[in-house]
This record gives sequence, structure tokens and C-alpha cells, in this order.
Amino acid sequence: MTMMMRFRLALCAATAAVVLSPATAVAMMDSVPAEASTAKASCPANPCLAISRTIGYQAKVGEKRGLMTVPRSGRIVSWTITLGNPGKKQIEFFDQKLGGASEASLAVLRFGRKLRARIVTVAPPVKLKQYFGRTVEIPLEKTIEVKKGWVLGLSVPTWAPALAVGLGGDTSWRASRKKGACDDTQTQTAAPENSVPQFYCLYRTAQVTYAARIISTP
Repeated sequence: MTMMMRFRLALCAATAAVVLSPATAVAMMDSVPAEASTAKASCPANPCLAISRTIGYQAKVGEKRGLMTVPRSGRIVSWTITLGNPGKKQIEFFDQKLGGASEASLAVLRFGRKLRARIVTVAPPVKLKQYFGRTVEIPLEKTIEVKKGWVLGLSVPTWAPALAVGLGGDTSWRASRKKGACDDTQTQTAAPENSVPQFYCLYRTAQVTYAARIISTP
């Protein structure tokens, strides 16, 4: 079964659930962020920059904050990632330095105090090399429940060429790294489910190129 067929089946299942609900119940399809980004991942430019060994989420783009915050409770049915197209030598370098082949997954975060967040769920990881140079939507075989106010991040246990750079100083993302470790991009900080890392490190002039689709709870 192809990825698109699985995505359509997931949407059909969600739609069926809505049909069986009372007539007054209405489900909404939300995109997070609400507006599609036009940012392009940096690779194969020199330097080719990637997000590595962490969980990141977009904190701000221009004047817009909270872009990756879930607007309504519901279920995630798919997530999207826009990837650069690194060259052979760049891929070999990242593979050797950052723990292996490029892969990523969607992470659901519930924030508390002092920039700490519980990792509620991490979707199954996806190998990315076959999608380099493209925007790909990954359907979830098992949808993920989310609550209004939770935040969606990108979990990258190795590396992913999903970072747009050279943007304005008012654009920034945060990573699950603690104070004093913001320059350490090789230590593993892609925390597992139920852990509570601190998202202390803020990186300006860059954007993580990912998104998700949510069907709200009727």
C-alpha cells in the first residue's frame, strides 16, 4: 500500500467518525502552521546546514508567534517536511558525524514552566534520503491525539536537511538543549516520550521546515 493510499484511508476513517457523530458536531481540518511556509532548506548550498540530534520547534517567524501550537483538540493525521538536497560528500559527512542516516519524526510537546516540555508522543521515525530535494507529506498509520495548546516539534535523532537559514533576526526556533550546550550539535538530545527536557537554546535567523494536519474533535 502506498503512502498516499494510507493517508487517504486515515482521512476516510476520520471522516466516518464525524458522520457517526451527532448532527450538531462539526470537525475541522487544521494545518499547523496555519499558513504554508515558502522557506527553502539550505542544502546543497555551502555551508549546507541541518537540524541535528535534537527536538526542535519553530518559536517565531517575523511578528508571528505560536505557529506550531495546536489550535483545537483533535488527532494528527499526517505531517510534512521540506528537505534540502545535500550532495554525496555532504551526506557522507553528516552520516559519519551525526549518528547515521537522515531521519526524523513529529513530536508532540506539552509545555510547563521554565521552557520545559513533556514529550507526549513521538511518531514513528521516517528515513529521509529518498525524499531529499522535495516536500513530502507523511501519513500516520495510527493517528495521534493532541490537545489545544500543545506544541508540535520535529524530532531528529540523527540529522535532517530541514533548516532554512539566512532569514531575519525576528525568526527563530528552539531546541531541546540545556543552558550551556547550545553549540553542541552532536550530543543526542532528541528526548524520548515522557521525558521533560528544557528547550533553552534559541537559534535566530533560521526556520525548521515542517508542518502537520489535524482533524479536530467534533
